Amino acid sequence: MLKIVPPEGSWPSEFHDIAVSLRRVLGDLALRIDHIGSTAIAGLPAKDVIDIQVTVASLSRAVIAALTAAGYAQPKGVWRDHRPPGSTGPDSDWAKLVFMPPHGQRRTNLHVREDGRPNQRYPLLFRDYVRAHPATAQAYAELKLQLTQHVADVQAYNEVKDPAVDLIYLAAEDWAGETHWQPGPSDA
Repeated sequence: MLKIVPPEGSWPSEFHDIAVSLRRVLGDLALRIDHIGSTAIAGLPAKDVIDIQVTVASLSRAVIAALTAAGYAQPKGVWRDHRPPGSTGPDSDWAKLVFMPPHGQRRTNLHVREDGRPNQRYPLLFRDYVRAHPATAQAYAELKLQLTQHVADVQAYNEVKDPAVDLIYLAAEDWAGETHWQPGPSDA
């Protein structure tokens, strides 16, 4: 069952602890380690799962080996992000690696994406835009809360939520052009 919880003040520090561990595990393989998703936006209700993006030069065997040696597990399947409306380029632009946390680590979704790909930029721009636009954050929170009341299946929840997130992302792209947005320094 899907459960959205009130914002927790501990989410940033929980991310930081995990990011420090990831930095030790990945070293220079990790170009960036960022807190993404709803738990990265102060005051936003969320599923109690820390979303982390690790940016790498390539989705290489070395990255997979380092993470699996540290106890991270890859779910079965081919992983890629959905393609927002108007996107161009090859399907490989949306490829990623996904890992579940080692035993004993708090619930985490670890997304590994290649530097410079649109799917690597998307969650950073989305996060920064929602942080800068409190009314958008409130509307997004309400959408998520309403969805959990009417959609019990995680897959169905994501299928409905993704197009709504795309609406925010498309506005964020306009904002990025107007403000010359660039991702700030890595969170870890």
